[in-house]
Amino acid sequence: MIVGTAGHIDHGKTALVKALTGVDADRLAEEKARGITIELGFAYADLGAGSVTGFVDVPGHEKFVHTMLAGAGGIDLALLVVAADDGIMPQTREHLAILDLLGIRRGMVALTKSDLAGPERLAALRAEIAELLAPTGLDGAPVFPVSSLTGAGIPALRDALARAEAETAARATGDRFRMAIDRSFTLAGAGTVVTGTVLSGRVATGDQVTLSPSGLPARVRGIHAQNRKADQGLAGQRCALNLAGEAITREAIHRGDLALDPVLHAPTQRIDVTLGVLAGEPKPLATWFPARLHLGAAETGARIVPLQGPLGPGKSGLAQIVLDRPVAAAFGERFILRDTSARRTIGGGSLIDLRAPARHRARPERLAQLAAMALPDPAKALAAMARLEAVDLDAFARDRALAPPGLAQAVAESDVAVIPGTRQALSPELLDRLRQGVTAQLTAFHAENADLQGLGRERLRLAVHPRLPRPDFTALLRAEAEAGRIALDGAFVRLPGHLPRLSDQDEALLARILPRLNGDERFRPPRVRDFATEMGADEAEIRRILRMAARQGRLDQIAHDHFFARATTIEMVAIIRDVAAQAPDGWFTAPAFRDRVQNGRKVAIQILDFFDRLGLTLRRGDLRRINPHRIDLFQPDGPDM
Repeated sequence: MIVGTAGHIDHGKTALVKALTGVDADRLAEEKARGITIELGFAYADLGAGSVTGFVDVPGHEKFVHTMLAGAGGIDLALLVVAADDGIMPQTREHLAILDLLGIRRGMVALTKSDLAGPERLAALRAEIAELLAPTGLDGAPVFPVSSLTGAGIPALRDALARAEAETAARATGDRFRMAIDRSFTLAGAGTVVTGTVLSGRVATGDQVTLSPSGLPARVRGIHAQNRKADQGLAGQRCALNLAGEAITREAIHRGDLALDPVLHAPTQRIDVTLGVLAGEPKPLATWFPARLHLGAAETGARIVPLQGPLGPGKSGLAQIVLDRPVAAAFGERFILRDTSARRTIGGGSLIDLRAPARHRARPERLAQLAAMALPDPAKALAAMARLEAVDLDAFARDRALAPPGLAQAVAESDVAVIPGTRQALSPELLDRLRQGVTAQLTAFHAENADLQGLGRERLRLAVHPRLPRPDFTALLRAEAEAGRIALDGAFVRLPGHLPRLSDQDEALLARILPRLNGDERFRPPRVRDFATEMGADEAEIRRILRMAARQGRLDQIAHDHFFARATTIEMVAIIRDVAAQAPDGWFTAPAFRDRVQNGRKVAIQILDFFDRLGLTLRRGDLRRINPHRIDLFQPDGPDM
């Protein structure tokens, strides 16, 4: 269990921690000289329950509230400290407000310096404290009069903390590893060490981690968990990690960084959140309201954009936060907002969408998505989101720090459908609507364009809902084609029974042309005007018929005056792949291709330019190579051309 102290300056927080643990949490000479806590202090003790309890001693002075916030994240239980002689003070109220905004619901109150107050004073303070706690998550927290000087009340408080330790629920050790860093230093003979609270998962000696948001890779050389040497650190523990890596130095790691599973490294600078404004704020928060964001141990400038109108004092709602710099974050994390002068706390809330859009952020559809995303249970959130849009399962798992078993469980419990060959999940109903949308678009297109081969894939993708990423839409089309619901024809999509129609007269003329396009001269076929001359037909009419056949997928128009049979085009793709395979580094010249098809340089260049336009080949000067992302062009299940 991690216990965090809170309270006004000089109310005896550090002395109380020392009385409970025997450890002086003030570690700086300046702190001892001035008698106040400036930096975070840490102490550990077995309070009698057989487990090690960690104490985070935070500063009480208003100038160091940002340091208090760095230590408040990740605590299991708050120990609010109120001195019996002073009573409730400004920082008592602000620290309590911060604890409430952070969602901390377990706590105790230590009424310190109780030897300086009589029974009536203590009774009055108990009543004031009960009234103060009533509207917060710490309502009903027990109050323990104690004296660090005489030791009175300390055993009772220690026993209560030991019982709380035994009742503390284990954190999510099955999720991916995340640790919020609040200190970085160098130890002689060891190197760089970072300390912090493990928010989720576990880490073991020898593991590879990433420091985020910087992205620096590191290896864990050693671990201390709850101030004891260990082979692994678990969620809910304070740990010290001895890190090694090429760029790993004390100066390269900052308070607020996270050490995490490399899969989770995805810093963000724009986040949609739920935000509650404290009742004491002087005016509503309007668009682009400036503030300081505190997230775990990180602190940065921010601009607030309420999504449902200005947020008045005491009100809660949805908002977007645009940060001055990227931070490492996860869904559901609690944050605090303070004013830009760091004099007061404004409000706080929890993170919802770490990849928030810059446009259309307040449309009704978007607000519905946020309501679904805000559900804390992964399976319920996934099910709700998949009813509205396609969900990228890898991004969903990353932003919630879910390990593969946790994601698999969420998928199974949510009953979503995953598009074959993708990581996109939709509800069965939304997938049916998507399929119906594809069919409806093709039906309408064929009705208006009976002479055309089909609808272009990209145009179709943009016309249906939900809109999938291009590779995933291609996978959907392949699955639909395999099921016989659509047909893929090069760059076009059509219904299985549709073919553009030629008249009987046009078909008769085409039948005279096709043998010339499929024979020995297939790599150097006659031009349109040559066919017109040979057959005594109008050149424009010949071109019209050939273009119609191209729309049917029987021919390809390589250049304005040159049409090739589709089978010849596929054959030339195979030749290009073979030429590229034999060329140094895969880069080949036009003459190398020309020699294989044995046609003139001009026609060979026209053919290669055709493939350049379609993206099959990539050109650099006089050299070309195969584009691996378009290598299956002209196959029945190929991607867009």
